[in-house]
Amino acid sequence: MSDQENPLGPPPWLNAPPVDAYPYEETHDLRQGADLNPALLGLLPFVGLWRGRGKGGFPAETDYDFAQEVRISHDGRPFLRYESRSWLLDDESKPAGEWIVESGFWRPVPDAQGRATDEMEAVIVNPDGVVEIYVGNTIGTTRLEIDTDAVAYTPTGQHLTGARRLYGIVEGALLYAHEVSIDKSELQPHMSARLLRVGG
Repeated sequence: MSDQENPLGPPPWLNAPPVDAYPYEETHDLRQGADLNPALLGLLPFVGLWRGRGKGGFPAETDYDFAQEVRISHDGRPFLRYESRSWLLDDESKPAGEWIVESGFWRPVPDAQGRATDEMEAVIVNPDGVVEIYVGNTIGTTRLEIDTDAVAYTPTGQHLTGARRLYGIVEGALLYAHEVSIDKSELQPHMSARLLRVGG
């Protein structure tokens, strides 16, 4: 491109020196990294690395067993990062194939003074071409209930039309139940699990 075609000249970053590694630590361990943002104190028990097993169903034709690892982390800002990966288990509890992968963010809704309320918003995406936007509430510091406010999917994505997720800390474990609707179906049990803290 000539100077006449680009009167501003080359962009200033074109010949800039290399950049160091990302300087801000994200952690699921409250003993290291940035201090937890005060807005997240109501979600503190959820922060950690969790692993366990569960049972899946709809929209699969038959129920199945799975194992799962969930990482809930922070970097000092007023949101949590949510990452989940699961794998199928055979009748002997051996790995039988990769399963659902998800990533997203949970964030408390602030009031007019900027303080966290018990209202929650979340965004969760998966590689099946689905984006889920949730709203809901924390109940105390050990329960989170969220329902989809909006769902979008790509032209070839799974036709998810609604979902509900319930999370709770029970005797130190993370328990959850996830229901979904596909096309015009009612909400039906999709996945539920009990995950033990393995980090954080």
